[in-house]
Amino acid sequence: MKKNLIFIGMPASGKSTIGVVTAKRLGYRFIDTDLMIQEQEGKLLREIIEERGTDGFLEIENQVNASVQAEKAVIAPGGSVVYCENAMEHYKEIGTIVYLHVPYTEIEARIQNARNRGVVLKEGQTLRELYDERCRLFEQYADVRINEDGLSMGETVEKVLAVLSDIRGEN
Repeated sequence: MKKNLIFIGMPASGKSTIGVVTAKRLGYRFIDTDLMIQEQEGKLLREIIEERGTDGFLEIENQVNASVQAEKAVIAPGGSVVYCENAMEHYKEIGTIVYLHVPYTEIEARIQNARNRGVVLKEGQTLRELYDERCRLFEQYADVRINEDGLSMGETVEKVLAVLSDIRGEN
C-alpha cells in the first residue's frame, strides 16, 4: 500500500468532502491542491483561468500537483489534473489513485455554473463533452474506481475504506 490516497474525479464528485472525512478516519492529513493553487497565485481559480487561459492554468496546476510532498495524506486535486502528465506520474509514484465516479446526470445537477466554479472548459465545450473526455482519463489513471451512484457521502467513505482494507490485505 502506497503512503497516500489521491482522489480524482469530476468537479462536484466530492473529492474534498469525502477526502476530509476519509483523512480523519485514517488519521491522515488532507490536502486540497486547488487551495494550494489559489494561495500560490493569490487569486481564485476562475480568475487564474480568465487571466492565463486554460493552458496557463494547466501549467500552474501541473507544477503545483507535481511538487506535492506528502506521506499519510489524502490529496484532492482539481478535476483537470488528469490533463497534467507530470502531476499524474508523480501521484502514481506517491499514492493510490482513487477515482470517484459519479453519473453525468448527478454532476450536471450539482454544477450550476461550471465557469464560475473554475472548471477548465475549452472554448465551446459542453459539460457533457468535458465529462466524457475526462472519464476516459480518470479510468486510465485510477488504481481503484468507486461508483458513488446512489450512495450518501458516508456510504462512499465506507466504500473507500473497505476497498483500501482489501488492498492492504486486512480482510
